[in-house]
Amino acid sequence: MKTENNQTLAALIQSGSQQLLNISDSAKLDAQLLLGHVLKKPTTYLYTWPDVVATNEQTLAFEKLLTRRKSGEPIAYIIGEKEFWSLTLKVSLSTLIPRPDTEILVERILAIYEAQYGASLKCLDLGTGTGAIALALASEMPHWQFDAVDFQASAVALAKDNAKTLNITNVNVYQSDWFSQISADKCFDIIVSNPPYIDKDDHHLVQGDVKFEPKSALVADDEGYSDIRDIADIARKFLAPNGGLFFEHGFEQAVKVREILVELGYENVQTAQDLSGNDRITWAFLPAKK
Repeated sequence: MKTENNQTLAALIQSGSQQLLNISDSAKLDAQLLLGHVLKKPTTYLYTWPDVVATNEQTLAFEKLLTRRKSGEPIAYIIGEKEFWSLTLKVSLSTLIPRPDTEILVERILAIYEAQYGASLKCLDLGTGTGAIALALASEMPHWQFDAVDFQASAVALAKDNAKTLNITNVNVYQSDWFSQISADKCFDIIVSNPPYIDKDDHHLVQGDVKFEPKSALVADDEGYSDIRDIADIARKFLAPNGGLFFEHGFEQAVKVREILVELGYENVQTAQDLSGNDRITWAFLPAKK
């Protein structure tokens, strides 16, 4: 993109959108987000003041961000944040980018437990990353108490920062490799996880945003099932009677995940679909001891 003097915001968005047409399914929105980031303004500002003329410095900064986006780098990593459940979350290269499909997991838990809004339920988010799931649930259920853990120290720091920025105080974030640092006497009503579930040879690992995300948060052994199996196994020691275990998983994994849960003694196993109609969320309950 050749720099031109006196370009309006509308002209920059149009030019940026054209350059991103073959890169993104949301080229115009991408251009708006990048320009808004440069201007330190919300995208609504761009609609309200389309005839404002950008400075040369702003135009050059916009060009640099466009170049990064044209290389395939995800918008969230470029601008350092992502909207999830109406919460603006900071993101980094050490975490997955929160996705709209994961909001289905939040919706499902809220729907199942909505009658217990005022209860003091205890919840555990395993592999919290940015803190997206725990913070979304905590924002809706202020009486619940959350433990949110990640084995990456950088992810823990990021999730803590997000909780502080959002002024969400009912989430305790700390470092743990799954259950390793969780006190043996803890008991949770809900355990939720979006664990690594992609096979190491899956072709999706070199496509789209995924190729920029940390492989440690994506890839699991045993054709993608090892972490799901391990979590489901150990979770039985930490779940309260009738406690719920909730997973996000790959779009072709629901049958196997349900089998794993049944084998481990869970009951009432169910699956829900994502925004594209693919199986994405599976959950079950630990029966009360007879």
